[in-house]
Amino acid sequence: MRIGVAKEIKPREYRVALTPAGALELVQRGHEVVVEQGAGIGSGFVDEAYAAVGARVVDVDEVWSTAELLLKVKEPIEAEYARLRDGLTLFTYLHIAADGPLTHALLDSGVTGVAYETVETPDRRLPLLAPMSEVAGRLAPQMGAWALEKAHGGRGILLGGVPGVPPAKVVVLGGGVVGLNAAIIALGMQADVWVLDKSVDRMRELEIALDGRVTLAMSNRLQIEEVLRDADMVIGAVLIPGAVAPKLVTHEMLPLMRPGSVLVDVAIDQGGCFETSHATTHDDPIFEVDGIVHYCVANMPGAVPITSTKALTNVTLPYVEAIADKGLSRAIADDPALAKGVNTIAGKLTYRAVAEAHGLAHTRLEDAQSALV
Repeated sequence: MRIGVAKEIKPREYRVALTPAGALELVQRGHEVVVEQGAGIGSGFVDEAYAAVGARVVDVDEVWSTAELLLKVKEPIEAEYARLRDGLTLFTYLHIAADGPLTHALLDSGVTGVAYETVETPDRRLPLLAPMSEVAGRLAPQMGAWALEKAHGGRGILLGGVPGVPPAKVVVLGGGVVGLNAAIIALGMQADVWVLDKSVDRMRELEIALDGRVTLAMSNRLQIEEVLRDADMVIGAVLIPGAVAPKLVTHEMLPLMRPGSVLVDVAIDQGGCFETSHATTHDDPIFEVDGIVHYCVANMPGAVPITSTKALTNVTLPYVEAIADKGLSRAIADDPALAKGVNTIAGKLTYRAVAEAHGLAHTRLEDAQSALV
C-alpha cells in the first residue's frame, strides 16, 4: 500500500504523524511510504532521515493525490478541503462533532475518514487519544500557571505558594486520562488540587493513584458552583468519545469566580466544556470574558512536538500496519476497536454521536462498508 505522510499546516502545529522509525517498519513490510517535504522538521526529523530508511520525500501534491492511506495529526483545515477525494483513507484526529464545515467537506468528498480519537477498545479505552490526553493533561497546569501571572491578565498568584502563603486552588473537572495527568502535575507544583468526577468507582481509583493527596468530589452543578467561588484555576478535562463536550461551566457562573482566575479548556477540540470557550492558537492563546482568563488552545500537545510525535507514533503504528497489510475493510472486520474509528465512508456518516451532533443521518458501518476496497 502507498502510505502518505502530510505536513501539518495548522498554525504552530509542529507534530508529524509518523517518525522515521515508523516509516522503516512500514517499508520493511513491503509498503511504499511517501513523506511531504519538511513534514518532520518541527519534530526534529529532517527529510534525509526519512529518505535514509527508504521513504520517498515528495511535494504536497504528490502526497495528497497518490496516497491510498494518508496519515496526519490534526484535522484538515479549509485550505486542505479541496484535496480530500474519493478512494482516499484519511487517518488522523478529526474531532468533527464540533466542526460542521469539516464534516460536510468529508462527506462531499467521499473520503473515508478514520479518527484517532474514536478508536475504542471493548473495555472503553481510547488508545490513540490517550498519549495526547496525557500530554495535554500535563501541559494544562503549566499553561494555566502562566496565565495566572499578572502580566497575562491573571490574579498574580503562584501555584505552589511559599511558606506562610497558601497555594493556589486548582479544580480539575473530569477524572479521566487528562484529569489524572493534570492532577499529577498540579500536585507536583504544590497546588491545592480538587478533582470532580461523576463516577464513584473512578474516584476510588484516583484516591489510590494519587495517594489521597487530592480532594475528590462528585461532579454536579451545585458542587461546581461551590468550587468556582475560591478556585484560582479550573481545568476542563471532560470527554464523551466522538461527541460534543458538555458545558459544565456556563456564562452565568463566571461571576462566581474571582477576577483573574483561569479556565483551561482541554476539551476545546470537542467544542469545549466551558460555555464561554472558543478555540485559540499558540500565537494568541488567551482571552478574557467577564474578567476570567480563558486558555483554549486547540492543539496543546503541538507545543511539545518531539514528545508528542514519538508518543503518537508509538500507539498509531500498529493500526497503520494493520490497515496497510490487510486493507481497511479486513482490518476493521478483525478489530472492533479500529472499526469504531471509522467516521465517514463514501459520503455517509458512520459514527452515531457525530451524526447526532449535526442533525445528520447516521448509517451503520456494516451498511456502508461495501464501499471500501
